[in-house]
Amino acid sequence: MARERQITRRALLGTAAAGAGTLIGTTASPAAAATREVDVAIIGAGLAGLTTARDLAKAGKSVLVLEARDRVGGRVLNLKLPNGDATEGGGEFIGPTQDRIKALADEVGVATFATYNAGKNLLYKDGKRTPYATDGLLGAVPPIDAAGLANAAVVQALLNDLAKKVPVNAPWTAEKAQEWDQQTFETWLKHNAVIPSAKFLFDVACTSVFSAEPRELSLLFVLFYIAAAGNESTPGTFERLTETANGAQATRFVGGSQQVPIKLAATLGDKVLLDAPVRTITKSGDRLTVAADGGVSVSARRVVVAIPPSLAARIEYDPLLPAARDQLSQRLPMGSVGKAVAVYDKPFWREQGLNGQALSDTGAIRSTFDNSPQDGSYGALMGFIESDEMRRLNGASEAEVKAVVLANYAAFFGDKAKTPTAFLLQRWDNEGYTRGGPVAYAPPGVLTQYGPELRRPVGGIHWAGTETSTYWNGYMDGAVRSGERVAKEVLAVL
Repeated sequence: MARERQITRRALLGTAAAGAGTLIGTTASPAAAATREVDVAIIGAGLAGLTTARDLAKAGKSVLVLEARDRVGGRVLNLKLPNGDATEGGGEFIGPTQDRIKALADEVGVATFATYNAGKNLLYKDGKRTPYATDGLLGAVPPIDAAGLANAAVVQALLNDLAKKVPVNAPWTAEKAQEWDQQTFETWLKHNAVIPSAKFLFDVACTSVFSAEPRELSLLFVLFYIAAAGNESTPGTFERLTETANGAQATRFVGGSQQVPIKLAATLGDKVLLDAPVRTITKSGDRLTVAADGGVSVSARRVVVAIPPSLAARIEYDPLLPAARDQLSQRLPMGSVGKAVAVYDKPFWREQGLNGQALSDTGAIRSTFDNSPQDGSYGALMGFIESDEMRRLNGASEAEVKAVVLANYAAFFGDKAKTPTAFLLQRWDNEGYTRGGPVAYAPPGVLTQYGPELRRPVGGIHWAGTETSTYWNGYMDGAVRSGERVAKEVLAVL
């Protein structure tokens, strides 16, 4: 009972649908000043770190997860609505071949439901609204001109064919890795997506998937990402990244996606320490000492760093990390992304025969989804603010962002969209312990020069996080996979 009191001594909002902001774990305090000894210290209580802790604890190892925030989940976050429900401010969807996140959700008792996809999508291009069916020749492809459609089909098939030649565990070893890594995705698209309307489709797909512009991404990284959109028995495809039905956006979690890490953390109890930003990792003999705010000091046989590379680089290491590892971290920037959710009394767009999914060539919001609950008891429109648009608005006030977002929603769905009952905004670039999202990406030259350092252990330090995953890199499934992989890696040496 004392342990239960310790776990719940800060205000809990519950582990049901209201889970936005729920605190699971204990909080660092001066009383924690004595050095705690464990087998493995884990930095980051996102899905990767929590999965690592789960598997190591099951194997009988003592663990402690140190989390900088006052919550678990990392880039998976529920936002609390005025009615007590939650909507997702971060990672949200799962789909076919994302087996490990689905297995974890089943394990902790979080159910799923299909993303709302009944009715037509909407294209807003050149100031014109055009509804279109989602079951065309190439799937949910907007009704562009015939030449553009034909060109897009050729480009999509070519990307899939090239991706098959990229080993997901070591993309830098592909036969044409050097050639592909020396050019941006933009350069390649200009030579292949030669019809402007086709180029538009791939530009929007790129910002939607990576929250980065084609000019920023290595072609090799893009091909790897496509190859990684599968599993050990199913090759990845471009359309699996972009589609809703049968794609990465097919399914949502009941109560919001953060329910998964919240419930996983609850099984770990006081093995999760919140409000403990790690500042230094020092190796002495065969042990490593992790020091965090709040007087926290942990001595461990092994350390797992399960945060994005750019944040891992902000920790001070003694001895210094090898130059190649540090150079890798310097070269993997985060995408720029935000999510804006407008709540309405009902999902009125469904009355127009629309599914809430819009694609636009202009404005702050270039893509939207119906984020209403499974029963449709109220309406919620979610829009992504990505890449250049997010950078443009990072310094704007929330009122300013709300105004431009609602103007976009009204252009897509009509004047009713101007008057939501609630509006929620999550800007990941401005999150101190994330600084962007959804994933760190590789510009040209990074994978071929530094790729082998992604998962290479250094002096008792191991690396996890979705950026280290071979399948579904950048997704919740990739985070879970990375935790399972690194737990096996650590157990092999303990």
